[in-house]
Amino acid sequence: MLGDARYDFGDAVRVVRNIRNDGTFPGRTTGELLVRRGRIGYVKDMGTFLQDQVIYSVHFLDNNRVVGCREQELISADAPWIDSLFDARDKVAARKSLTINGETMVNIGDIGTIMKVLRDTANGIAYHVVFGETVYAVPEDSLAAHEIKEDGCV
Repeated sequence: MLGDARYDFGDAVRVVRNIRNDGTFPGRTTGELLVRRGRIGYVKDMGTFLQDQVIYSVHFLDNNRVVGCREQELISADAPWIDSLFDARDKVAARKSLTINGETMVNIGDIGTIMKVLRDTANGIAYHVVFGETVYAVPEDSLAAHEIKEDGCV
């Protein structure tokens, strides 16, 4: 096993965020989704990047892709997992008004950006969402996907 690597050859791992092409995956456009969060793959190899980041080559059998993943993007395949509707950087719309002490901070339909998925809350999945310049912790059922059409219009 490589130095401080958490996983070894053959270990089953789950990717915890969507993996998109950063320009290094041949035959795919930059930004294209390569592996959806929650998918399980198997460690084929490991190495380091910039001498301090462990990078794993993970083979995802369901789409027969080998993708480089940073250690923080992986958990053990048998670790508890709750899938979420949204991921970091997704655009969302408020399905409900968000209030603090009776004051409306976010109106229905306001658009925000997911900053972080919170999987370990007592009431299920929640997110850190930026609306305007403020970050709010928002339960999943208070958000809807924000669709952007090909012409850039909502």
